[in-house]
Amino acid sequence: MKYIGAHVSAAGGVDQAVKRASELEATAFALFTKNQRQWRAAPLSDEVIAAFRQACADYHYTSAQILPHDSYLINLGHPVKEALEKSRSAFIDEMTRCEQLGLTLLNFHPGSHLQQISEDDCLQRIAESINIALDQTQGVTAVIENTAGQGSNLGFRFEHLAAIIDGVEDKSRVGVCIDTCHAFAGGYDLRTEADCEKTFADFERVVGFQYLRGMHLNDAKSEFDSRVDRHHSLGEGNIGKTAFSWLMKDARFDNIPLILETINPDIWLDEIAWLKSQQQ
Repeated sequence: MKYIGAHVSAAGGVDQAVKRASELEATAFALFTKNQRQWRAAPLSDEVIAAFRQACADYHYTSAQILPHDSYLINLGHPVKEALEKSRSAFIDEMTRCEQLGLTLLNFHPGSHLQQISEDDCLQRIAESINIALDQTQGVTAVIENTAGQGSNLGFRFEHLAAIIDGVEDKSRVGVCIDTCHAFAGGYDLRTEADCEKTFADFERVVGFQYLRGMHLNDAKSEFDSRVDRHHSLGEGNIGKTAFSWLMKDARFDNIPLILETINPDIWLDEIAWLKSQQQ
């Protein structure tokens, strides 16, 4: 079964994200459990936790259908010790919030070397950061998102994702989320079915489908292999609709959250309905 949804707002409380997902007739959703542009947030109260858990029960969402995203400020490969420690603490807090809410996945951007350390050293730091967070939490899988490779961001090559996973001690609690826009901008073509077959054969060879825990379904305003992160609505960008139709028919993408981060929330209901229609 395909779990299809969008990254919905948690304004007014995390339980409101559940309601908004249901209104989109989504079978999956993503959310931020705190303000994504602030380092600190008030701890989750018992009331907030109970309201979220009850909403998930009322609207029939399990943790397998929900892919929370951490703060954009966090850089688990930061070259400066003090900033690295700050990011690690914030990431542990994000993992803890997921644990409290009964969520089992946390999606995050791997990190950036900021032109100050080598790619290999940065990838090693990211793996160390994940190990520290997993040691201090339970039940939540760290889900590494591929990036477009903008600036000094790592994670735009499947080899980067594999290197991070290789450095994680508990392989049962690490996975990846493939963003189609990021993959396209990072040099993985998706414009035809043959392109999709090749890209995901590369993914299977380098990373492995056993680590695929979610996807972000986004068309791309950015050009192929441009290393520029610019999302677009499905079928309106440089990828086109073929890839998304192909994905819907492939059982390797069953039972994981497939999340829209496309640029027009007003048509998410229609995009979700179209994706569902492509499964036949």
